[in-house]
Amino acid sequence: MLIVPEAAVADLITPEASFDAVEAVFAAMAKGEAYNFPVVREAIGYADALYGFKSGFDRAGLHLGLKSGGYWPGNAAKGLTNHQSTVFLFDPDTGRPTAVVGGNLLTALRTAAASSVSIKHLARPDAKILGMIGAGHQSAFQMRAAVRQRAFEKVVGWNYHPEMLSRLQETADELGLPFEAVEPAQLGAEADVIIAITSSPAASLLDAHVRPGTHLACMGTDTKGKQEVDPKILARASVFTDEVAQSVTIGEAQHAVAQGLIAEGDIVEIGRVINGDHPGRTSAEEITLFDGTGVGLQDLAVAAAVVERAAAEGKAIDVEF
Repeated sequence: MLIVPEAAVADLITPEASFDAVEAVFAAMAKGEAYNFPVVREAIGYADALYGFKSGFDRAGLHLGLKSGGYWPGNAAKGLTNHQSTVFLFDPDTGRPTAVVGGNLLTALRTAAASSVSIKHLARPDAKILGMIGAGHQSAFQMRAAVRQRAFEKVVGWNYHPEMLSRLQETADELGLPFEAVEPAQLGAEADVIIAITSSPAASLLDAHVRPGTHLACMGTDTKGKQEVDPKILARASVFTDEVAQSVTIGEAQHAVAQGLIAEGDIVEIGRVINGDHPGRTSAEEITLFDGTGVGLQDLAVAAAVVERAAAEGKAIDVEF
């Protein structure tokens, strides 16, 4: 069995490789060649932590395994990232474990890759202003991934805690883009693409804030009760997702579906757009929304790419198991 520690992952995966892995697995899901198992996610009653498992099997890539981990809100005070996870891969022919991979950086990269895939396939080609809602750890990964898909000229951002906006400013500086801190109403009025990456229990972006032609990537809602945008936005948008079953139960669409604003059948797997089975955006005025719930197959695909390179370069720890 191969072990790839967290500290080794950064040298073994690129944002481009993460993008390719996630795009391919979304396509495989839409073809019925890959499927996720039910998510287990619970509050453990200690350290205010959420802990769970995401798992699945990709017949096309022959990736079988799970990601174990969750969210520890007190970790920042300890110098650790709040999200902690580990990916386990198994041989689909025998069930034997083949690899254990540190999952923290992989989670950030695969989440950013998913929103980037949605921008590639759903945002207007002439999108110029990128809006960022949320300035936590993953926001920098999201911004870096987004700018690979469109020629953005400016970034506008808002966060519940304004003192954290320095992360967005620093990332925009790194990318050579001007940054402006704004309120949600102005963000919606200016942005052509909006990425929401928060752990909010209530909508911060209202229906009145979003203008025609906008593409939204809602990346923070992955648990019952979380919410980033007004459900009325979904009612007037074309809604896409990584997996419909998760979208309506733990994703951003859970609220619009519960209120009867949209039905499960209104939500389209983004893999269908990637495969050419759905047109995606059909006009410059259409609002498109990607509900990125985060599926286990994303983690397995990116982890498998890391293991393959680690093995080829002799950077994995090989142990008898």
